[in-house]
Amino acid sequence: MKQAPSPETQHNALAMAKATQKPGQTKEQTKLIAAGIEKGIAEYKKREKAKARDRDKARKQQIKAKNNANQLDSNDTSPEESYSQMTPAAWGLLGLLVLSWLGFAIYGVMA
Repeated sequence: MKQAPSPETQHNALAMAKATQKPGQTKEQTKLIAAGIEKGIAEYKKREKAKARDRDKARKQQIKAKNNANQLDSNDTSPEESYSQMTPAAWGLLGLLVLSWLGFAIYGVMA
């Protein structure tokens, strides 16, 4: 399935062929040169599309690998481990809670 070059590409190729035209060169020769230039442009576009597809695939694979790594890291910590990692602020709040319970108990016994 071969696509015809776009009119813009044909115009650009003809302009380049005319710009490099030698004295005494026939219109037929100029058209052949323009056809060669069109073919070169089409080949270049095809290569660039293939490179862009490869870059896109590589980028998607990197994102997928990064997401998998993050998912594995998040699955490594179990809930028991996260509870055992109490910060000093959490210990301070726990201490205040225990002191308030002791205060209520002492008040209840003395009253």
